[in-house]
Amino acid sequence: MRAVIQRVTEAFVEVDGEEVGRIGLGLLVLLGVGQGDTVEDAYYLARKIVNLRIFPDEAGKMNLSLKEVEGEVLLVSQFTLYAETRKGNRPSFVKAAPPDVGRRLYEAAIEAFLEQGVHVETGVYGAHMRVHLVNDGPVTLILDSEARPEKLRPR
Repeated sequence: MRAVIQRVTEAFVEVDGEEVGRIGLGLLVLLGVGQGDTVEDAYYLARKIVNLRIFPDEAGKMNLSLKEVEGEVLLVSQFTLYAETRKGNRPSFVKAAPPDVGRRLYEAAIEAFLEQGVHVETGVYGAHMRVHLVNDGPVTLILDSEARPEKLRPR
C-alpha cells in the first residue's frame, strides 16, 4: 500500500458537489492499494501514520503525533498512486489492486485507524472526488508498506 500524507489545518472532499467528509487539524491520507497488499499492510500504515511525529510542539519542532494533538484523518482512496509511467505517456494501472480487493483493504485501513481511537472521515471509494485542503507547513510525506521491516527480511 502507498500513502501520501499531508498535514492539514482543514480538509474536505466532495462528490457530485456534496461534501462527504471534512476534518480540522489532522492528516489527509491518499491511500493506494497495490497487487499483493494485505490487511497487515493496512494496519502497518495506519499505525505508522498515527504515530508519526510530524506536528509541532511548543517549541515549533515536529515532535508530536496525530494522537498527541488529537487530530483527525481524512482517508481518500487513490489507485493512481500505483501508476506506471516508464513506458509511453499514458499511465498504466496494472500494479493497482482490482477494485474489489482495493475496497476491502481500504475499509480495513478505516478500521485500523478507528481501532487506534482516531476520528476518520472518508471520501467515496471509486467515485470522482474533489479534495480540498490547507496543507500546514507544507508537510507532505510518502509511505509504502513495501518498506516495512517485516517485508524487508529475507524469507
